[in-house]
Amino acid sequence: MPSTTKLSQRETIFNQEVESRFQLYDSLFLTLPFYQVKDTGILLPFFSSHCEKETIAEKSPSETIESFFKKYVPGIDQEEQINRLFRFIQYIERQVVLFDAIEDSAFDKLGNFDKSGTLQTLIQQVDGNEEMRKDIEEKLRSISLRLVLTAHPTQFYPSTVLGIMTDLIEALKTNDIQAINLLLQQLGKTPFFNKKSPTPVDEAISLVWFLENVFYHAVTDIQRRLSDEFDIKESKNQIVELGFWPGGDRDGNPNVTTESTRSVAAILRQRVFRSYYRDFRILKRRVTFRGVETAMAQLEAIIYPNAFNEQVQGVDLQDDMLSLLNSIRDVLNKEHDGLSVDLVEDMIYKVQAFGCYFATLDIRQDSRVLRSVFKYCTEGHQIDPLIKDGYLELSEKDKLKALTFNEGNLFAGDDADDLTKDTLNTIRLMKAIQQSNGQKACQRFIISNCQQASDILQLIDLFLWSGWTKESLTVDFMPLFETVGDLKVAAEVMERLYEHPYYQEHLKRRGNKQTIMLGFSDSTKDGGYLMANWSIYKAKVELTAMARKHGIQLAFFDGRGGPPARGGGKTHRFYASMGNDIANDHIQITIQGQTVSSQYGSVDTARFNSGQLINAGLVSALNPNRHDLLDSSHKKMISEMADESYATFLALREDPLFIDYLEEMSPLKLLSRINISSRPTKRNADAKLKLEDLRAISFVTSWGQMKQNIPGFFGVGSALKKMKTEGKWAELQKLYTNSGYFKTVIDNCMMSMSKSDFRVTAHLAKDKKFGAFWNKLKNEYELTKSLTLELTGNTSLMSEYPIEKRSIALRERIVLPLTIIQHYAINKLNDHPDDELTDVYKKLIIRTVYGVVNAGRNSA
Repeated sequence: MPSTTKLSQRETIFNQEVESRFQLYDSLFLTLPFYQVKDTGILLPFFSSHCEKETIAEKSPSETIESFFKKYVPGIDQEEQINRLFRFIQYIERQVVLFDAIEDSAFDKLGNFDKSGTLQTLIQQVDGNEEMRKDIEEKLRSISLRLVLTAHPTQFYPSTVLGIMTDLIEALKTNDIQAINLLLQQLGKTPFFNKKSPTPVDEAISLVWFLENVFYHAVTDIQRRLSDEFDIKESKNQIVELGFWPGGDRDGNPNVTTESTRSVAAILRQRVFRSYYRDFRILKRRVTFRGVETAMAQLEAIIYPNAFNEQVQGVDLQDDMLSLLNSIRDVLNKEHDGLSVDLVEDMIYKVQAFGCYFATLDIRQDSRVLRSVFKYCTEGHQIDPLIKDGYLELSEKDKLKALTFNEGNLFAGDDADDLTKDTLNTIRLMKAIQQSNGQKACQRFIISNCQQASDILQLIDLFLWSGWTKESLTVDFMPLFETVGDLKVAAEVMERLYEHPYYQEHLKRRGNKQTIMLGFSDSTKDGGYLMANWSIYKAKVELTAMARKHGIQLAFFDGRGGPPARGGGKTHRFYASMGNDIANDHIQITIQGQTVSSQYGSVDTARFNSGQLINAGLVSALNPNRHDLLDSSHKKMISEMADESYATFLALREDPLFIDYLEEMSPLKLLSRINISSRPTKRNADAKLKLEDLRAISFVTSWGQMKQNIPGFFGVGSALKKMKTEGKWAELQKLYTNSGYFKTVIDNCMMSMSKSDFRVTAHLAKDKKFGAFWNKLKNEYELTKSLTLELTGNTSLMSEYPIEKRSIALRERIVLPLTIIQHYAINKLNDHPDDELTDVYKKLIIRTVYGVVNAGRNSA
């Protein structure tokens, strides 16, 4: 923990660089005119203050809105009141952008006070310590960090707004008032939302903005800096890798098709070549010497047409480009004193990192769909006569014996349904993408809802029946274990795979490397916060032991969202706390929603957060803290707590009012209308809502909009109470102090609670239908808050992280009026479902969702 002096310095700088500057530029922003609105900017501060006072007094949102207009704008009719509310929303969502930009512009100044866990710390530690330097160099030749951008629907800022934010951050760094004023005006007139839902290709284009403008620079900066500091230039290991899901992730998304996958692969290829061309233009102006003319011309002849001519036949040109760049570098070093060689080396790093594909396009599909496709291929077409009728009724053990892995050439017939056609066509497309963009372009197939070894082996058969051969099957098959039940049997499933003769041969051809994906989001929805975290931890320990037993190099791919309820929070602290019991050489995580823009929205923040994760992996590998390895008594204690938490959460889930409460008191039913995603908010879209069909992101977002964040804490208080009642409190306090893993779990829980505010919905305490249910939620919140504070020795939530705490508090104040407006509209809909203003209230709710989520930065 940083010293008190440093915390004080950081808080002072935060006040100067963020709070004070926000007040200054916000006053400038509030003078900007909006169409057909008088005095909105003048009224908004009064409205914000009024919402704050009334919330403290626990007045209902309806009382708050009505009393505001009665006091400040008397005499206007209901239509004009609603018009004013829409304009308040318009201002507030742009205030959030302004605050984001101001906070990001101050990142360097604030970050300089706490470099713990960064690459700079790592470099400083090895200064003069040759033994440590050699250890790190050895690990850097094998460890990796993979950041996977996913298509999950909480990245609310369109690329136009992201561009304004980027320019605004730069203007704020130099306090360029004129530029700031112009950008705020541009922001005021730029739409924040789409009139129709984006396609998967639209989603991909939006996220490619980050590849071009952020990761293209940040990833190579990290690789270059580590290569300059450590002797790893000859290593072929790519330390930071990128993955990509939009256009490839078809799990539950009927809008993702073979054609959208093909289009996204082409876009990724073209955009990386355009990035190369921008660099090449600079290189061409600087490298004008004898001896390189031919190589430069050949390089341009490769890059230009691939960047701008869509008719170019794609082939993998990575090796050709590297050969030309290396020859240019050699000439510069030998004949021109190394002049401008740094520009050439920069391009070499980039071509090595991104090839002709920019980011690996992952394919994901649900195991139930894959089983259906396998049934079509075997029962309907007998592609493999050795697989007899009745195969699907066999036991798992007999299925594994019955599979033959014969090669074939099956195409989906006219009798196949759309999902079957898409699956078989996509399997063939993966081969074509590898041939055009390179093997790494599309080499991972993720089986979600994976429950048994046959789910993976049957998929391999589908590949062998679709033009792939055993020797050329350059694909990694990755099971995704998500529910608490699936996590319990994950190690058994993998052992059956590791012991299967064909899979052994396949893994050998893939370097005996296996990646397993674990889903934080669905496990939290399934078992609650504490049980989800503990189930994943136990599964990782068991899966690591199983892989080591069979000589397999294991990598975990963690499906994380932004908030702690979906695996987010202090992510780097989680990885740094892994001991020898868990494979941690290869950190792979999804980044999605506001996590993309908040943690990787600029080159500075992307470098910093990526560097923290790399450092965490090195710390865990080189210095596993023996005290952090949980002994049997601590494991038993956490297990008992997880069971108690799970029982408490399960009782809540099984309450007859659980789904009704979500549907009636949150924006859940309207999330599908916010036009930010091609993905439905739930599986089986036409069926009555069931919790198992509800997507985890919609589940967590809905609770976050209510300012209750139930998935991030519910059950933890009951679990802590059990420990206290049984006289284990002193031991639990010792565990919190000594275990980085347990401390991270509790601290992230406290972060979830810090974004909760039950005062907003306090009027529900006396509601005829939901009063008792609301009080159940509130009581668990108060219990969890009280006991976590006692456990940690803190006087308030997140007091150990004062800057983050103040940032959250300021953001919550900015969007409090949005929350009040949202619940006002929800109450109106519930009280008067047939009101002529029903559609207007729905639009109010939808519009408020954007700002609340964006301000949370990791709230969905």
